Amino acid sequence: MDQDAFAPCCDVPQTHNDVLDRVGHDMPPEEQLYDLADLFKIFGDTTRIKILYVLFESELCVCDIAALLGMTQSAISHQLRILKQSKLVGNRREGKTIIYFLSDNHVRTILGQGMEHIIE
Repeated sequence: MDQDAFAPCCDVPQTHNDVLDRVGHDMPPEEQLYDLADLFKIFGDTTRIKILYVLFESELCVCDIAALLGMTQSAISHQLRILKQSKLVGNRREGKTIIYFLSDNHVRTILGQGMEHIIE
């Protein structure tokens, strides 16, 4: 990034331009930033957070999640569809039953670190 691209806004030494260049250069592409913002929007719904925390503890079917959360299977299925489209939840078939689970350890890390942050 061109050093002249940064208009002076304070009395910082010229050496800060190197930092600004590096940070500007390392910034992810716009599309990735939009995707990241969309991911965090998924975490902005209390019902989805509850479902993720239930699945953090155990793999379960829709009827068990609904019973635990005191909600209808239809409401849970709708939220699971959103979580699955966002690749936060996966599923597998066991006979006629679909079992849901957290898709990977990244989801566990996000939930765990988020909880750590709010209880500090």
